[in-house]
Amino acid sequence: MKISVPCMCFTCALCLWLTLSSTFARADTPQVPDIAAIRAEMTALKAHYDDRITVLEARLAQAERTIAQNSPPAPAPAAQPVNPPSAANALNPSVSMVLLGNYAADSHNPAAFKLPGFTLPDSARPLVRGLSLGESELTLAADIDDKFYGSLTASLTVEHGDTHVSLEEAYFQTLAMPYGLTVKGGRFFSRIGYLNEQHPHADDFVDRPLPYGVFLNGSFGDDGLQLRWLAPTPMFVEIGSEAFRGDSFPADGASGHSPGAYTAFLHVGDDWNDSWSYRVGASYMHADARRRISADGNELFRGEDDLIIADLIVKWAPDGNTARQNLKLQSEVIHRWEDGDFNTQRYSGEQDGFYAQVVYQFMPRWRSGVRYDALFPDNHGPAIAGTSLDEQGHPPWRVSWLFEFDNSEFSRLRLQYAYDEVNARSDHQLMLNYIYSLGAHGAHQF
Repeated sequence: MKISVPCMCFTCALCLWLTLSSTFARADTPQVPDIAAIRAEMTALKAHYDDRITVLEARLAQAERTIAQNSPPAPAPAAQPVNPPSAANALNPSVSMVLLGNYAADSHNPAAFKLPGFTLPDSARPLVRGLSLGESELTLAADIDDKFYGSLTASLTVEHGDTHVSLEEAYFQTLAMPYGLTVKGGRFFSRIGYLNEQHPHADDFVDRPLPYGVFLNGSFGDDGLQLRWLAPTPMFVEIGSEAFRGDSFPADGASGHSPGAYTAFLHVGDDWNDSWSYRVGASYMHADARRRISADGNELFRGEDDLIIADLIVKWAPDGNTARQNLKLQSEVIHRWEDGDFNTQRYSGEQDGFYAQVVYQFMPRWRSGVRYDALFPDNHGPAIAGTSLDEQGHPPWRVSWLFEFDNSEFSRLRLQYAYDEVNARSDHQLMLNYIYSLGAHGAHQF
């Protein structure tokens, strides 16, 4: 039978329409959802993630406050981990350890080290000769809950073959106080100056500047309370005050209910542009020395010790990228005046010290720097004649050169040479130093 073309076209069109109609009909047919299953799944997910969200919100708030307090620039937010920690592990303390070792050589016996015009606390003395294990640290830290953070740092040192363990810091800190306020309590390093709160292994140079060794015994830390306020302004403005028990140098011999040391500080910082930023600070400290004995045990001071510290830090990195090149200018000036009795005789004197340094990372992993530090005694009266406070007409000073290789942010190798004129004689010092950080390690201050 012969079928005409129009008939064939009509037949094909009819088949196509029937096929499409059936397909669309099936697609448009509403599917009955399993509402009970969806609700059960939502309930399970909510129960599983509620604790995790609460913990992560608290950690995010603390991280933002820490960055704002310690760094004027507003850095880009850190990338979130692909697999965030589970609620069961979120509050477990992070564990970190710092391993530090030294080799030191000098042209004069360090046992005879003196600073004319100044009594010496323990840390003002130079590094021991030869190979030695430096101060290693073990730190445990974690958010206690959504309101508090806690940290403990113990230091381990070896002296004459004996191992000594001491408690450097053990404090709590609030996380969610209103109006930009933060409270810290326990044992901690004071926030005065710039270097004081920083652990020595984070310093740019192997040893601390002379003023820090003489006036603060390397760094001032004690049992106390700190109140800090971060201003809600575009630029970084921080004001704070502290009260301490008074057991640590330059205070000594806390007694009664009253604190033995007080501090106040102001820090201000901002960006000049994408490459330059700065921070300036002013600090004050008052300490009661009820019975402060010199390191050699031969001299005694009773009275009041007051310090004023001014600090300036300037940083440069091309367009804010510190990975390849960066420059850091840093300086602090410390003025001290004391009033009381020295070796049972009336004494009143003033002393000054400062350091200035520049450290330049000229290519990835490699840094070099130079530092100049000096002390200026200004002591008068018969009470000091023939004692360590007798300046002998020669203010101490020193200049140091640094060369450093950083294989990573957790591995540092440093070579430092220093030339000093502290005892009216020239001394040449060579130091090799390694620092290795293991485990979780928080960001350092600006």
